[in-house]
Amino acid sequence: MSVPPELNFAGRLVQRLGPGSHLTDAATGASISATEVPGLIVGAAAGFLSIGLQPGEPILISCGLSPSSTFAYLGAMYAGLAPVPIEDRSFQNSGQSLYLKTRAKAVWLGEETECTWTKEVGATCFKGLFPSCSPNLLGPTPRAGNDLAALMPTSGSTGAPRLVKITHANLLANTEAIIRSQSLSDHECAMLILPVSYCFGASVLHTHLYQGGAVVFDPRFMFPDKVLRAIKTHECTTFAGVPTVYAMLTKRSSIGSIPLPGLKRLLQAGGALDTVTVQRMRELVPSARFYVMYGQTEATARISCLPPERLGDKLGSAGLPLDNLKVCVVDEVGRELPRGQTGEIWVAGPSISPGYFNDSEETERKFPNGWLKTEDIGCLDDDGYLWIQGRKSEFMKIRGVRVSYAEVEARVSATPGVFECAAASVPHAEAGEALALFLVPENGATDLPERVRLSLPPHWTCVAIHVVAALPRTSNGKIARFKLGAPA
Repeated sequence: MSVPPELNFAGRLVQRLGPGSHLTDAATGASISATEVPGLIVGAAAGFLSIGLQPGEPILISCGLSPSSTFAYLGAMYAGLAPVPIEDRSFQNSGQSLYLKTRAKAVWLGEETECTWTKEVGATCFKGLFPSCSPNLLGPTPRAGNDLAALMPTSGSTGAPRLVKITHANLLANTEAIIRSQSLSDHECAMLILPVSYCFGASVLHTHLYQGGAVVFDPRFMFPDKVLRAIKTHECTTFAGVPTVYAMLTKRSSIGSIPLPGLKRLLQAGGALDTVTVQRMRELVPSARFYVMYGQTEATARISCLPPERLGDKLGSAGLPLDNLKVCVVDEVGRELPRGQTGEIWVAGPSISPGYFNDSEETERKFPNGWLKTEDIGCLDDDGYLWIQGRKSEFMKIRGVRVSYAEVEARVSATPGVFECAAASVPHAEAGEALALFLVPENGATDLPERVRLSLPPHWTCVAIHVVAALPRTSNGKIARFKLGAPA
């Protein structure tokens, strides 16, 4: 794919906005019309440039599920800056360390975001919407394809995030490939419950606006029926969620009794989703095509997509690589393995990040010769479909046999009465490692530990089963496995 010598991804996105490109806050009902959206993005850019910020400089953006933070995020990129999107609920605690790490000079806060450390470090602080400015008065700051467009926090479940360098060319390549893989038209409207600080949420925002569609934001997923009614009210065509979201929809919502005739696309990424839940969602929303996807922040967002028409014979697969990416499976020394053999998944192509911010050692280890070492274990079948078994760090050995947390969690979650499950490893004198399970029960479920024990294969040594009210999670909805160690 050829990339223009001068490219600003946000500038191109503004040019492609269409008559249906409105942004709506479902919780308040407030909507920004398609005629207002370009001016508010450009207005944010003008506001940031007014204090003399230079191209490529980082700026921290507190990202809530709202139109205003979208204008700040895209406006910073339009101005040639490098936005660092941080989920607004964690901005007070984690923002200062990232501000100092990136040597940023400014931050943007939403109207309701409280932050005390900005005064302590002397940061220039913007808040709320900027006045509108016509794109005819301020064009996008020219950027080369390999110039920095954003610093995206990794979304892993193992502790402090790294900052991934995402270029304008990365965004262009991944956005256009996703649009092709999902057959997005210019009449789409996405329901977004995922933060833009998470690459999955950002990719939904990018693709729908870039294609001339609309986005509805809703932070109320703790009450899933409210979101379902908003999908119906705003005639959303796309809904995106991580596995926890779909577990809640199938087990703790009224999705079967709320008609969603306009919903035609369900997107799932952010970890493995058990096949039972996939099938159940297809039954509950027959009008929607279910897209199972796989991605990483280091690949901008998406790596592969399972075409909905192949769910019948490829269910459980992460699908085919996007059409501009190459995926291979390698052994311990980096030699490519034949189809069907299991090893580490490597990815190459125009959406692969150039590396981590201020971390040359980890960049060299993770990105050898333009490849991304995903640290995921899997194989390619004879048809080129990708099958993922789990993370290198998310396997344990019980009596010498490798067992993945994902396999354990999927099996236990299928036990009647279990809403969801998280697995942890604990040392064991005889087995080497053993399971400790954390179960969230469905309403009214009893005797779960005994039922779960009976469902486990004999060779899975399990020493503890805890029934808990909720599992610890990252801001993106993934299980925060590093927080399970102490109680295990």
